[in-house]
Amino acid sequence: MSASTRSTRSYGRGAAVLSLGIGATGLITFGYFSLASYSLSDDEYGRVALLWSALFITASVLYRPVEQLLSRTIADRDARGLAGTGHLRVAATIQLALAALFAAIALALRGPIQNSLFGGSAALYWILLVAVVAYAASYFARGFLAGHHRFGLYGGLVLMEASSRCLFALAVAIGIAEGETAVALGMAAAPIVSLAVVPPALARRIRPALEGEHERDAARLDAAAREEPAGREPEFTLAHGSGFAAAVLLVMVSEQTFLNAGPLLVEASEGARGAALAGFTFNVLLLARAPLVLFQAVQTSILPHLTRLRAGGETDPFRRSINLTLAAVAGFAACVALVMLAGGPALMDLLFGGDFEYERGGLVLVSMGMGLYLAAATLNQALLAHGRAPLAASCWVAAAAGFVLFLLVADFDDPVLQVEVAFLAGAACLCGALYALYRRS
Repeated sequence: MSASTRSTRSYGRGAAVLSLGIGATGLITFGYFSLASYSLSDDEYGRVALLWSALFITASVLYRPVEQLLSRTIADRDARGLAGTGHLRVAATIQLALAALFAAIALALRGPIQNSLFGGSAALYWILLVAVVAYAASYFARGFLAGHHRFGLYGGLVLMEASSRCLFALAVAIGIAEGETAVALGMAAAPIVSLAVVPPALARRIRPALEGEHERDAARLDAAAREEPAGREPEFTLAHGSGFAAAVLLVMVSEQTFLNAGPLLVEASEGARGAALAGFTFNVLLLARAPLVLFQAVQTSILPHLTRLRAGGETDPFRRSINLTLAAVAGFAACVALVMLAGGPALMDLLFGGDFEYERGGLVLVSMGMGLYLAAATLNQALLAHGRAPLAASCWVAAAAGFVLFLLVADFDDPVLQVEVAFLAGAACLCGALYALYRRS
């Protein structure tokens, strides 16, 4: 069996394992909110939901860049047979700096955050602060595990995180604890508890790396003593790592813009009915959000896979992996669009209810946009593997800016339809730009 075939099968197994782990995590998270909704008052549940949104938007934007940096760098170095821990130190420095920056800003803005977001609850404010800082370690571990193809442990990490968080809501539901603070504490405890799966993997990987670094240092000294030139491996600098992380951070901000700007602008522009209409728009965009949760498994596993193929000069397997993933995305999006065309309004009414009517055509538009968006996310991972992060980020920023500009300038009678059209157009422009860049790479 060829190395490329083994790598492709490893990628497929990794994506399957992660899909199971992340799928189970999604179900457990749904259980967490279900238990919380039955155990808390409407106001308490609303504050917990706000905490959740603030926590995960902040953590994903801040820390996923370092996760992707580690995943790509470790896979590349493994494929080239390089040892050492310099790349780990660089990534850890960036992650710690981001966590410290968040902590400083959050402490400076404690009053507005605590009073405006959490209704004056100091407990929820401190839970947000501790949880965001704790997720710095969790996302670092995810990148380390993904880069080394330890997808079983990666899935175990996210599954343990969701399970430990859900236990806090269960404790309130059965009467062991009470109140929103007890439920919310699970968000701070989860990233800390989940790290229990990591030490064995870290110990197995770091010890050989340190030994390899010492051996290379001894070889360089020996070569210098003999006045012979020693081979130098490419240096992974803080500037290099920061540049990659900054580019991916822009991608994360653009991603959140695509997923959240629509409901927020609807709420701001529709006066008295804005909040209800924003919630309705949010439900419609769940057709794009929900598949992204499962697609995280593909994103996590495909980047180190593609990086290894590129480092080995295996162009054809690289292209086949991208084409296979794009074909799977297209098939999935087509199935969702057909389901929405056949019975989308009835299905959405059954799931969410409410006083608004879901339009069949709009649901199909969002389904098509979802397919283009997932295709763009796939092409983005290919560009990251090629080292084209800054150029990819420029495509994301331009598309997100165009998306927001369309929402601000266009004047549709139906604001929800305007968001649906904007999402489809923005996803199409993004996918086209990234595909053109991918072809040139």
